Amino acid sequence: MKKYKPEKDYTPESLHEEREYGLFWYSWLWHLIRPVAIALCVLIVVAGVVMAAVNWVDRSFFAPVDAQDTTMRTFVVESGNSLTRVSNNLESQGLIRNRNVFKYYADFLGYGQKIQAGEYQVSRSMPMRDIMELLTTGDGNPITRNITIIPGWTIQDMADYFVSQGIISDAAQFLSLCRSGQDFAAYYYIADVLKEKDVSDRLYVLEGYLAPDTYEIYTDASIQDIVKKLLSQTEAVFKSEYHDRAAELGMTMDEIITLASMIEKEAKTGDFARVSAVFHNRLKTNMALGSDVTIKYATGVRRMSLTNADLNADTPFNSYTHKGLPPGPVCSPSANAIRAALYPDEQFIRDQYLYFCSKDPGTGELHFSKTLQEHELAVSIYAPLWQAYDREQGL
Repeated sequence: MKKYKPEKDYTPESLHEEREYGLFWYSWLWHLIRPVAIALCVLIVVAGVVMAAVNWVDRSFFAPVDAQDTTMRTFVVESGNSLTRVSNNLESQGLIRNRNVFKYYADFLGYGQKIQAGEYQVSRSMPMRDIMELLTTGDGNPITRNITIIPGWTIQDMADYFVSQGIISDAAQFLSLCRSGQDFAAYYYIADVLKEKDVSDRLYVLEGYLAPDTYEIYTDASIQDIVKKLLSQTEAVFKSEYHDRAAELGMTMDEIITLASMIEKEAKTGDFARVSAVFHNRLKTNMALGSDVTIKYATGVRRMSLTNADLNADTPFNSYTHKGLPPGPVCSPSANAIRAALYPDEQFIRDQYLYFCSKDPGTGELHFSKTLQEHELAVSIYAPLWQAYDREQGL
């Protein structure tokens, strides 16, 4: 048998050297691993602390108030409520843990400006963020709506419109408010109207002052609030320069509004300034204005062709039998009609046009005349068209 012979002869000295070399290698590796191991341990400890802190914060501020309580409660956000008010109400009703955390967290996430008024079903089992998201969705019931007042509408037209749109259930209150005007005397121009000696001749004190336009109103707005909104628009339309111009003409705001309402009813926009010139010329020469629309306003007649009985109706609004402007406006005039009342067509003023009549009831085109003879000729030509129009309309 062959005896095993080591490849290397070990001496006590060589064994010692190898042992020292091995210890050096392990020592070097340990010095490399030790900081990493310590860092990992520290990270684990820190992560544990952070997780514990996060869990505590979540449980204390963000978690549902009671995860087991799924009972739905009605929470109302009123129109105009601030984020602070919403936060306070949520906490007071026991739906969130902390109102300040809700407020700042909602603001940080951008929910603060998105919260909508409405009624919401919220439970104490809902996380705070879920509640935030819910309050931005709305309850499906709009809080605002648009209404449109058409130029040329009367107070009665508006009452019918408000009822048809479900804004009011009964026109009586609205008509009463508009008839007396007393509740709106804080508006200087309504206060001026109430001081007029012939104010009792008006059908409605507010006639002409509820400005035509499209408005956004709250669905729960009172009829008083709506009237105030429309009155404020009239103030915005009748600018300070218009007051100066009215003074130049020797007229009041009420007289301009009254004249503008007649212009609105008599013509299309393109003829406003020319019709205004005819009325101004008649006022200067102390002629009766002879406007059919004033009689129609007072009597409710809708025919194009008025009868002798219509033309002799016993009403202060009969501008055939009473000179000057009628006691008040006959509708709500547009901004264009108001401007035309203030700035009549200068050429028609110089040429002294005194008459006009309808050429085509369908298009609203007008014929203008300077003399009574020219006007009577025009009437003889176009009157059959008015009568045919009335028959077609069943009037």
